[in-house]
Amino acid sequence: MTDCGCEKARRDLEEYLRHEVCKTEQSDIAEHLENCAGCRDEALVATTLTEVLARACKESAPEELRDQVLAKLRAVQAAH
Repeated sequence: MTDCGCEKARRDLEEYLRHEVCKTEQSDIAEHLENCAGCRDEALVATTLTEVLARACKESAPEELRDQVLAKLRAVQAAH
């Protein structure tokens, strides 16, 4: 067992979740998360937040709201 430790796991967590670490680091961090509830909880929060943000980015504003925002932006630009 080559547990990487909390400091390393938390420092590299974002890259780990995006699969941007080498296979060795991926394996070490995965092993650490299996054995450390605190880091595992942090990974779950990060994953959940990423999923919620991804879903929110796929949503679009109602057409009426979009038109209102664009009209206000045009008015502000015209005033300057």
